[in-house]
Amino acid sequence: MTGKTDIVWHNHKIDLVQRELNQAHKGCVLWFTGLSGSGKSTLADALEQHFYHYSQTHSPIRTYLLDGDNLRHGLCADLGFSEEDRHENIRRVGEVAKLMVDAGLIVLTAFISPYRQDRQQIRDSFSQGRFVEIFVDTPLDVCESRDPKGLYQKARRGEITQFSGIDSPYEAPLYPELHLDGTRSLSELTQQIIDFLNKNKFYELD
Repeated sequence: MTGKTDIVWHNHKIDLVQRELNQAHKGCVLWFTGLSGSGKSTLADALEQHFYHYSQTHSPIRTYLLDGDNLRHGLCADLGFSEEDRHENIRRVGEVAKLMVDAGLIVLTAFISPYRQDRQQIRDSFSQGRFVEIFVDTPLDVCESRDPKGLYQKARRGEITQFSGIDSPYEAPLYPELHLDGTRSLSELTQQIIDFLNKNKFYELD
């Protein structure tokens, strides 16, 4: 049986540097975090649409949006919502995001990712400037009033358990690159992210 000591990372002739030379932007992950109903998936989707339309008249921006529910249909279909499974879910997402960033993509991830330690471990796996944490800070009562999937109602009735913000913790980021007020309009929040990316010369290669 082959052990981990027999597994060696294979370095290919084409690497991130060469891949980025074919485009006008750096590969990175934009990590959206916040409570269920905070608006992170909607915001990530709006930002990807902006990138798409920008590409029609400017240099192409290559993106992919990883959404929590979508990955639980496949890659993470075997995981539940226990603390251990949540850790593993985010670990897998981080590994997928790393591969996509190595391909030169801008990866947008929309996950509650409730634990600071998990988010920090993923941050630490990226080089400086490749991980951008975006905290969509929306009050719990606003998230509950939106409740697009009816999950808060089920959690309050005890029909589902280990729900972040109700009977399971959500550890808000302490020092995110972007701290957004989730009660603001979608267009305003999208523009705040675009302004941040422009300020940090996101569309320029060193």
